[in-house]
Amino acid sequence: MKVSIIIPTLNEAARINSLAASLQKLSGQKLSGEFEVIVADGGSADDTVRQVGVCGWRVVTASRGRGRQMNAGAQVANGDVLLFLHADTKLPENALAMIETLLQDQRVCGGNFSLAFDGEAREARLLTAIYPLLRLGGMCYGDSAIFIRRDVFERLGGYRDYPIFEDCDLYRRMKRAGKFVRLPAVAVTSSRRFEGRFVRTFALWAGLQVLYWLGVDPNRLARWYKPLR
Repeated sequence: MKVSIIIPTLNEAARINSLAASLQKLSGQKLSGEFEVIVADGGSADDTVRQVGVCGWRVVTASRGRGRQMNAGAQVANGDVLLFLHADTKLPENALAMIETLLQDQRVCGGNFSLAFDGEAREARLLTAIYPLLRLGGMCYGDSAIFIRRDVFERLGGYRDYPIFEDCDLYRRMKRAGKFVRLPAVAVTSSRRFEGRFVRTFALWAGLQVLYWLGVDPNRLARWYKPLR
């Protein structure tokens, strides 16, 4: 089983070295197949693309937008499994072995990981405590490293061209296509969007989520999402 790790980037030069170090730890796992890393860049104006080339990863370019970028990465991927990873998220060291074991069950179409936010700041601790509760509301975000069988992804038509909540939308469709499993191993992601502005940012995000549940078009919601980027 080959896993394609697809990473959407936009001006992530400051995080590439740390990301490369974390992915290097995956190489020691005992797998029946291998893994590849594909970076789908949305037009970075910094040193992201050059640094990715130094890492030896494949780079594809796409118009800006995580959904579009991840679809572009998936189109050139060779893996049986697609794992969509944000540049500021680090996988657990046994991530690929766990995915391979899980997908031996043909009823499972994919899943994600448990999630913690990095740092000792109050914002990080609060987010780590809150995140498990969000699942009760049917939320699943790309920070948690969503993975999916390639054939299922293609059958579902990939990510929809949404500027926001493209991950929640894919999650909903995956649950209708098969069994979605959250693995207990913890991925660690950045709390950078919330630091120093937790109350305002979380309140805005929660409001957007409620509107999404109520059926408001994600293209309309994106107008209010910009301050969170």
